[in-house]
Parts: sequence; structure tokens; C-alpha cells
Amino acid sequence: MLDKLEFLLVLAQERHFGRAAEAAGVTQPTFSSAIKSLEETLGTALVERGSRFRGFTPEGERVLEWARRLVGDARTMRQELQSLRGILSGHLHIGAIPTALPCIPHLTVPFNARFPRVRLSVFSATSVDILSKLENLELDIGISYIDNEPVGRLTTVALYEEQYVLLVSCRSPLARFDKMTWSEAGRLPLCLLTPDMQSRRIIDQLLQEAGGGSAPTFESNSMMTLFTHVRTGRWVSIVPARLVDTVERPRQLKTIPLTSPTISKTIGVLVRGREPFAPTVSAFIAVAERAFKASSNVEEPEEA
Repeated sequence: MLDKLEFLLVLAQERHFGRAAEAAGVTQPTFSSAIKSLEETLGTALVERGSRFRGFTPEGERVLEWARRLVGDARTMRQELQSLRGILSGHLHIGAIPTALPCIPHLTVPFNARFPRVRLSVFSATSVDILSKLENLELDIGISYIDNEPVGRLTTVALYEEQYVLLVSCRSPLARFDKMTWSEAGRLPLCLLTPDMQSRRIIDQLLQEAGGGSAPTFESNSMMTLFTHVRTGRWVSIVPARLVDTVERPRQLKTIPLTSPTISKTIGVLVRGREPFAPTVSAFIAVAERAFKASSNVEEPEEA
């Protein structure tokens, strides 16, 4: 039955029988037959059928919850059996919000050095997508905000505090400022991340509380795109200070601390469920805690 529950999870991810069969590596008739067989075994319809996939029945949604638990436990069991033989291997799927991506090497490099048999895949995703993919077992680890919006039943481990700075071109008259208030920043020509990013929602809230200001005239879901547009001198941006400090760049930019208020948000690891986690997940958390504890005394980023 476990393989059929795996198919059910794939269907929940793809929301389409054809794509789900392709993702599972089987033909569509084989995939559909497996779902039908699962329904017969459980004695209830799991899928709302029509000319196309229409969703799960109430019973199907409940079975989907059990499938996540059972499949997750089975994967953890297999990893524990491997670790008992002194071998930590497997495949960790990690989702990170764009503003945290430059910090990922601080985690993946020491992890790979210690556990070279574990394959790592890192994906850029919004905080909402990370929560959804963790719930559906598409991700093993999430790197996102843990104290700004609800994270549901996930376990969280704090890594570092994210603070915001104004990013300007060194050629801009604004470069002479040593600090600036959020209210003043809100009146500048801003280029920001798109509204589906939690970092943008945090910035919008802070700007609104500081008195509003004009809407940004440029948006992108790419941090590097924001950086290149700030370099033109036409726009300024509001970005996490740690992000600027970790991205290699020509010395064409300057960061200006934002005050009134001085705000910070916690970035951390998110994991589905409670301990004991899969051995690879537990190992990653341990490496992450050590890595950021060691860097907790890093100096504030210098001017770009």
C-alpha cells in the first residue's frame, strides 16, 4: 500500500493525472489503476472524478494526511537503518526564500564536508510555497521567516536575525547619509521584491506604519535584478543587510541603516513534524546551528 500512498502524494503535488504519472515514472493507466486500487482497498472514493482532476473528496483529504505521515515515517525508518550501519546517505530537498539564498553555502559546505554521501538540492521559493511543499513532503528543509507569519505545525530552529538597510548607488546624493528613517525611505523611488515575497510584505507594513509613501516603480522577484537597477542610480531599494554583505559586487553601492523603527526578523530552519526527524534532517539542523553560532559575532556589513 505504501507505493500507492506515494502516488497519492504525487497527485496532490501535480493536481493532474497525466503530470502525476510522468512524475512517478509510470504510464497514466498504471497510475490511475493504482489510485483506483487504493480506493477499493480503503472502501471509499478519494478523488473527485470528471473530465479532469477536480480535487480530493473529504475522505481523500483525510487519507492524504495519513499518507504524509506514513510515507514520511517510512522514509525516516529507511534512513535510520542506513545510519545504524554507519552510513548517512540520501537526498535532502531544501527550499529557501530568495533573501536567504546567499547564506546557504554557510550550511551546505560544512554539511557536505561531513556527509558527502548526502545529495543536496536547493530551490528558491516564496515563504508560502515553502510551507506548502514541506507539508506535502516535497521539501525536507525550509529556510524562511519563523516569527512573522504563522508556520502551522512545523518545527522551527532560529538561525539569525534579518535587519533591513537602504541600498543606494555610491553616485547618488543619498550616499552622504549615515542613516535614514523608514518615513524618509518611503518617499524615495523604490525598487522592491514582488508582493508574493514575505520580505516585501514586511517592508510594505513598515513603510505604511511610518506614514506610507509612494508605491515602488520597479518590482522583481530577483535580488540580483534589484541590485543592478540600484547601480543605475535611478532607484534605491530596501534589502536585508546580511544579503548585501554576502553578495560579491563592484563597490558601486552603499548601505544606509534604517531607523525609527529599527526592526529585525528571525530567519530559521523549518521542518515538518516533531523529533525524531530523519537522520539527514537532524544532521542538517545540527550543522546549521553550529554554522550560525560560529558567525554570530560577525561584524556589521561595511559600505558596498
